[in-house]
Amino acid sequence: MIRKPNQSPTLKTELRWRTIGAMEKGTLVELKLDDERVLAVIDRPEGKKLLIAIGEQGKTYKIRPQDAAYVVGSGFQASEIASFRADSQPYFDPDSLEIAWELLSEENRAVDVKDLSTMLFSDTSPAACYAAHRMLSEDKLFFKQKGDRYEPRPASQVTEIRRQQDLARQREQEQQAFCDWVAQAAAADPADRPPIASLEESPFRQRIELLERYAIQGEEMTNRSAALDLLAKLDRPANERSAFDLLVALGVWSPHENLHLRRSQLPTRFSAKVFDVARSYLESPPPDLDRDRLDLTHLKTYTIDDESTREIDDGLSLEFLSDGTERIWVHIADPTRWLEPGNELDLEARRRATTVYLPTGPVPMFPHELATGPMSLIQGRQCCALSFGIILDDHGAVTSYQIRASHVKPTYRLTYDDVDEMLELGITDEPALTALAKWAKRRESWRASQGAIRIEMPETSISVKDEEIEIRVLGNSVARSLVAEMMILAGEVAARYGQEHSLPMPFRSQPQPELPPDEELMLLPAGPVRACAIRRCMPRSEMSTTPARHSSLALDTYTQITSPIRRYTDLLGHFQIKAHLRGETLPFSMNEMQELVQGVSSTAYEATLVERQTTRYWILEYLRRNRGPWQTLMLRWLREDDGLASILLEDLGVELATRFHRDIEPGDRLWLEVSHADPRQDSIQFRETAVEGALAEAVM
Repeated sequence: MIRKPNQSPTLKTELRWRTIGAMEKGTLVELKLDDERVLAVIDRPEGKKLLIAIGEQGKTYKIRPQDAAYVVGSGFQASEIASFRADSQPYFDPDSLEIAWELLSEENRAVDVKDLSTMLFSDTSPAACYAAHRMLSEDKLFFKQKGDRYEPRPASQVTEIRRQQDLARQREQEQQAFCDWVAQAAAADPADRPPIASLEESPFRQRIELLERYAIQGEEMTNRSAALDLLAKLDRPANERSAFDLLVALGVWSPHENLHLRRSQLPTRFSAKVFDVARSYLESPPPDLDRDRLDLTHLKTYTIDDESTREIDDGLSLEFLSDGTERIWVHIADPTRWLEPGNELDLEARRRATTVYLPTGPVPMFPHELATGPMSLIQGRQCCALSFGIILDDHGAVTSYQIRASHVKPTYRLTYDDVDEMLELGITDEPALTALAKWAKRRESWRASQGAIRIEMPETSISVKDEEIEIRVLGNSVARSLVAEMMILAGEVAARYGQEHSLPMPFRSQPQPELPPDEELMLLPAGPVRACAIRRCMPRSEMSTTPARHSSLALDTYTQITSPIRRYTDLLGHFQIKAHLRGETLPFSMNEMQELVQGVSSTAYEATLVERQTTRYWILEYLRRNRGPWQTLMLRWLREDDGLASILLEDLGVELATRFHRDIEPGDRLWLEVSHADPRQDSIQFRETAVEGALAEAVM
């Protein structure tokens, strides 16, 4: 075997240079490292594929030949880089590129770095060529690179790029102005912040809305990256809670902003067009289609509601007939006096489906001026109504009825407390009210005999004003039972009328529940625990255009008809019944009614969820502020294996879930205090407190 002679170190190095490329020691190159331009001199090879280059201040770079963005030339020392950079700087004039572009565009000629250096500087020295290279490589407007040459862009393209660059600069300036404004506004005293109304017209409105969408939608936001970029510019954490806190700091939102409502599709504002229609009706009422309204203004009429209620949509009268018979009149407000199917107000109410009742106040189905004005049954005024005249037998069953478009004149605007007090004291100068209470009690007994299921759980009223929370347990009230029975009675009569005349209407029904055996129920403590066991067996009520039995009300047919100002399905019943009473074609066919009921029910269900979520938020906020101890009743197990149970805070009438780490049974009473509550995160935790300690703490 013939051996090759040993190769000298010099020969090995030369072979490696040839393997790596043409760059030899002393070659000055420009490297593009993390968007930074670095000048360095090739010093030596490193392995088979890499080179060592020395930059300014002796900094060492390990590079590949292709990492060199531009080769300046050979014969350089690393110590000469600074002076070379200084030599090239006088040539660097990006504005001169436009002149070169204009000349080259006329000839449609491409150039390389050397050509441009000759054209602009009449110089092809390394410093001049490097300046030309930098100008061409940094240019994003006039030239586009193809290989080692640069072609002039068409004039139309340059114009468009200029426009885009101007827009980008404008956006950057606006962004910076917004960041400056946020810094000042967030640090300012709340009294010095601009009012929210002025922010609506603010140039920053678009960015504020971006933050609002992100705070509401979070990870589900479609253009989330824009919001994250904006938060990064503002030096804020990149999460939705950060966006929320910023909007609060700016005074755009309150600390208790209702995100449940904002996340929903429920409208919260009326359009200018709807307001215009409402105002025009107030100034010039439309003609009344029911010209032969029955005049019932001579009857003493009672409206009974909570003190805070402003939409008065029902009233009660009792007519004493000559033969001694007593006819009950249930008067329901008639908003159809002010709208027709398909007009602007009707379509808006259809879109909203319901008034949304929140602790902070209602979001109405109709504009406030109409809903609490001419649509309502207002004391002392002649009002339009749909009146149900009903005669009951001695047991409480309906023997006859009539439904009439009417005029009524409410005599008394009473609260439930007023009526309870009057009935308790036996006020003798209001025999009609006493008789109505008698018929309501008889009616309740009749429904019970038919199989009605009454679930008596505590009812709670929660109101929030100026962030002060009031939670009130509604006790047993004769007045509330009176009104409830009369409303159910009107619903039965309206459904009967619809069924007898084959009217497409939104009927409400409920399948028969499968209740536990009586002997099993009797083992549970009477009151909320037993009622809770029955409630969990109750199927949800259903709405359809086909009449069916409502099991818990014990009615063969039923519809909700008594809240047309605040429930659109009730309004649909009014439209159909009133058209039939006038002998006109029904406004809605069976198919149209089915579609409407389906769409409106979906929106109404969303509204119910928002009401529940909002109410729960304020309950948790109340408990965050008032940690107890609270006397608590264990209602039932939710997941006994996990110790998760449903409890009732008896003083508040509030049901929540908590975990127990000991044996406990439904009906057990104990004292709990809040250990953690975060309404924004929808979380609450309790800890058990000994009775003596709890009472002592409560006293303190």
